Amino acid sequence: MNEGTRSWLLEQLPTLCCPRCGADLALRGDEIACSGCSQDFPVTHDIPQLFWPNDWSDERRDVTEVVRSFYEETPFPNYDDFDSIGSLQRKARQGLFARLLDEQVPPGARIIECGCGTGQLSNFLSIANRTVFGTDMCLNSLKMAQAFKEKQALARVHFLQMNLFRPVFKPESFDLVISNGVLHHTSDPFLAFQTIARLTRPGGYLLVGLYHRYGRLVTDLRRAIFNLTRDRFTSLDPNLREGGFRQAKWKAWFMDQYKNPHESKHTIGEVIGWLRKLGFQLVRSLPSSRPFQPVDEMTRLFQPEQPGNGLERSLVELGMIRGGSREGGFFIVIGRKPANR
Repeated sequence: MNEGTRSWLLEQLPTLCCPRCGADLALRGDEIACSGCSQDFPVTHDIPQLFWPNDWSDERRDVTEVVRSFYEETPFPNYDDFDSIGSLQRKARQGLFARLLDEQVPPGARIIECGCGTGQLSNFLSIANRTVFGTDMCLNSLKMAQAFKEKQALARVHFLQMNLFRPVFKPESFDLVISNGVLHHTSDPFLAFQTIARLTRPGGYLLVGLYHRYGRLVTDLRRAIFNLTRDRFTSLDPNLREGGFRQAKWKAWFMDQYKNPHESKHTIGEVIGWLRKLGFQLVRSLPSSRPFQPVDEMTRLFQPEQPGNGLERSLVELGMIRGGSREGGFFIVIGRKPANR
């Protein structure tokens, strides 16, 4: 464990808890030790390995290990060989959502990304003087994230191996909790939503991105064609057809979109219902739950919008069949935890 890792772990220990029993953690040599159950957790490649498996009954299906094995073999998203801070910023800001996040999340914010993959978003958001924790269950993905962090000397981002059903941070630790493209690969997306929502501070925000029930139909059709033709006709995917991916990134996109062992689909209305059950306030969805409300450079991610009614939301969601052609049928919902809770 290098001195930088030791330093930030010592600083963050008051906010950490054992994923097995919930007790406080302490440093013991080069390992992390639980003060309650005495479980020791190693630190490998300067990444605290705080993953603890689910303790569900045998009757309940758990896809965690299947999905973890898949991403250990094909980390997503992959880095290009020439990536640097400058190229990461340029690529991230080419996407409207990442650009809006960077412009609107203030410096000094404390952020956790649950399911950060190879850490591109976590690394990117940390550049503007934010404290960011990227967590994932896949060690190979985290190694890529950590290698980029170290190469670019990013001091305000930290990576930990964690099961999002067994968080290693105490409740109400973060201004912004992000889980983008992750919950639909879990056994119980709503339970995962509930679990990570507890990490949000009063007045803080929860941002989740999920596959859409209708927007994913085009991808499902392509997947069926690829399976029937032994992965021919990959040019049906516009991202693969237009090129620009090096081999590792090409494979990462293809495997994530078309070979993932488990995924579920959801709707904007469903996730709005999740927020209500937890007492969170809906801030907005992307796309908007009202028709003809484009997402553009003027969109304020954390400014509440007037939600659409059932009919308006249905029109938006049906329109995602066409919109899902390129982005894999993806939508985002942002909620706020009331400040008085």
